[in-house]
Amino acid sequence: MRDIIQMFFNFVGIFFVLYLIGYATFLFLSVAVGSSSLYSLKRRNTLKNELLNDYYVPVSIIIPAYNEEKTIEFTIKSLLAQNYKLYEIIVVDDGSEDDTSKVVREAFNMRHINRPIQRMIPCQTVESVYETKSFKVPITLIRKKNGGKADALNMGINASKFPYFLCMDADSVLQEDSLEKIVRPVLEDNNVVAVGGSIRPCNGASIENGHVVQYHMPNKILSCMQVMEYDRTFLATRILFDKFNGSIIISGAFGLFKKSVVVNAGGYDVNTVGEDMELVVKLHVFCRENEIPYRIRYATDAICWTQVPEKMRDLCKQRRRWHIGLFQSMINHRKILGNIKYGFVSFVSYLYFLIYELLSPYIEVFGVLTMIFASLVDFLNVPFMLLYLAIYVVYSSILSLTAFFARIHTIDLKLAVIDTLKAVGFCMIEVSCLRFILAWVRMTSLIGYHKKKKNWGKIERNKINFK
Repeated sequence: MRDIIQMFFNFVGIFFVLYLIGYATFLFLSVAVGSSSLYSLKRRNTLKNELLNDYYVPVSIIIPAYNEEKTIEFTIKSLLAQNYKLYEIIVVDDGSEDDTSKVVREAFNMRHINRPIQRMIPCQTVESVYETKSFKVPITLIRKKNGGKADALNMGINASKFPYFLCMDADSVLQEDSLEKIVRPVLEDNNVVAVGGSIRPCNGASIENGHVVQYHMPNKILSCMQVMEYDRTFLATRILFDKFNGSIIISGAFGLFKKSVVVNAGGYDVNTVGEDMELVVKLHVFCRENEIPYRIRYATDAICWTQVPEKMRDLCKQRRRWHIGLFQSMINHRKILGNIKYGFVSFVSYLYFLIYELLSPYIEVFGVLTMIFASLVDFLNVPFMLLYLAIYVVYSSILSLTAFFARIHTIDLKLAVIDTLKAVGFCMIEVSCLRFILAWVRMTSLIGYHKKKKNWGKIERNKINFK
């Protein structure tokens, strides 16, 4: 019996060594490529070696909103501060139970209009439409029956007037040049059907007229750890996958899409809570199955500042929803796996998200349980385990800090000494503690996931520090 147990632990040990070597290698390569790309971009911008012209891609900005009375006004004001010239703003109130619509109407002096909306994509019915043309660009508010975020986005697409639409969350703000930078890949390549922007937590940032005038690490510990996590995530995968047209997720907080292709592909799927990833994977499938030349790009210098949850229960709700959406997207499009037609999307992107995103919480929790079991049967080499964990924490922390400081430097933000110390300290806590807590949350997220699968979920918001 002891020999069988020994064989089991030997097998588990080999598996985890290979698993972590694969993850560490990929993370190192991603951060190295990402950091190099950021510094190259900063150097080009410094030398003014960039695309500058008076051509503008007409863009419809769609903001789906559900109970966002605290943030929606500031989000719209950030859009009015854009140095872009040709766009419109469409707010879709998805049956909010608070004063979201009232805040928008009063803040921007909107009037009720009778406007028919052609339903190119099925969505819930319109209750009322308001409009104002008193500002830099037209602003439209659509109040509709509740149908979920994907349904609200489909309504916005139906109401949009321009050939490209940009979706963003109602708790986010854009830098003044973000719209200009996210459309740049479209001007460079006619085959671009989608572009993802870079997401940064705005907790701790003061934004004035689209400029970050003051930046410091958030006051809340949980928010600080998410700042480190976001920078590592966006630097680790988005830039690398962009190199081979392998991006299969664009954050719902900030993404640009070609409307005609999205409409032909069927729009957002209202039966998933991960509508952002599902749409991007659907575009890969639609374009490849119909032999349409396409590119899905990532604009690392187009920055959207968004609120991250400041309470653990809100963070758990968010990550549970994200993991359910990931599961649904990968199951719905499982034919991509091992399919040579999809090239790197199949053998790199899909495989990475399958092993290191979808299955990773189960693998990580299994590893912790194995260590507990090994301790109970006296098979655990405690000094080796502690050394192993220390190496893992230090290595992951170094990569996270590399990603964090690369972003800070390349977008010309200044950090106080106390903020630097916060970044170093909370980075190690995030890697060694928060990661395993969220692994448990993600692992249990699929229990009863059919219930409330269209529910937006209630996460506490604060007013954005925008002037």
